[in-house]
Amino acid sequence: MTQPLRRVDVVSSGSYLPGEPIGNEEMERLVGPLPPDVLEGLQVTSRHWVVDLATGEHREGNCDLAHHAAAQALERAGIEPEEVDLLITSTASPDYLLPPMATFLQERLGLRACTSLELRSGCAGFVEAMDIARLYLERGLMRTAVVVGSEVISPLLVPVFRGKDPARIRMRDRMNPYNFGDGAGALVLRASDGDPVSGDGDILSGVQGGILGGAVACVGGERAPGMRIVGAGGTHAPLHRQIAAKRLIDLEVDIVESGRFTPHVIMEALAATLDKAHAKTVDLCVLPEGNAGYITEELEKAGLLTPEWLALRPKIFENLALVGATGSAAVPLAMDHAWLTGAVEPGHVVMLLAIETSKWKYGGIVFTWSAAPASQGLS
Repeated sequence: MTQPLRRVDVVSSGSYLPGEPIGNEEMERLVGPLPPDVLEGLQVTSRHWVVDLATGEHREGNCDLAHHAAAQALERAGIEPEEVDLLITSTASPDYLLPPMATFLQERLGLRACTSLELRSGCAGFVEAMDIARLYLERGLMRTAVVVGSEVISPLLVPVFRGKDPARIRMRDRMNPYNFGDGAGALVLRASDGDPVSGDGDILSGVQGGILGGAVACVGGERAPGMRIVGAGGTHAPLHRQIAAKRLIDLEVDIVESGRFTPHVIMEALAATLDKAHAKTVDLCVLPEGNAGYITEELEKAGLLTPEWLALRPKIFENLALVGATGSAAVPLAMDHAWLTGAVEPGHVVMLLAIETSKWKYGGIVFTWSAAPASQGLS
């Protein structure tokens, strides 16, 4: 007989942004201006960096950011770190290639032993990590999980402008510093002993709440990457060639292809997530891709505009303008912001939808928000 699966709830969130916000006026001083239409398209008005702009030194590391977010999420949930059975981090910018950053975060939380996993999937990674965590919890293998998305992207951007005349920096090189930010976000997941779900993961009739389902996939098996981080000791080329390159590490973004193909990935992700979660409607969709109006225009141009998207559009929540593109941290940062601002309330059905352009991955998950309003004394 198949063992009933347990209901898994998202019980709290946490976030952390390093330093003071860096406005576009400061970015213009560092790398030069962008045309108004390009700036409007990026939509980012401020971002946070671990890098000290005056010295280029790092004031904090990626694990520091992740620890702040995870500790805050646990405190808000009223859960002690030693209760954590499963710790999953998602990052494309770990402190070291090895050991995994998840193990350093485990140490910072004071855990001698727990299951620690790490994913490197960029923007989609956090939702992938969350989906993995809920599978462990549903099956009764563990009870409490912390899922963290954390990125430190600014060190990749400093070589673009450090020691250079802003007027001599190429326009295409200016865009990444304007676009990207650092930060970390975390969610705490907990399994309960009641409200079982069926063996295939579908919610039984009459049972409400918890994580309803999710979908993850890479749909870029036949496409070139839309983004690459090249260098930094990777094994794609001999180290002597990497050292001789113009930059030891470089963030390459295909802006044109990202703009063209992302709407296709979004629609595939949306359809798959709604299908797997058996969700007919949601109250809030966290989609940190920026302008929903622009996406709608692109969908219409591509002949992809659907009733599902039109119904979802007014429910989209994101905070890209305030934090910039933050990779793995984007979804949990936006989710935490939604909670703190009252955009999500207990009983709301929430969809998290993330698109990763590096190799065209997506992750989507649907759950019922159960945490009390953040106005009730949260830090």
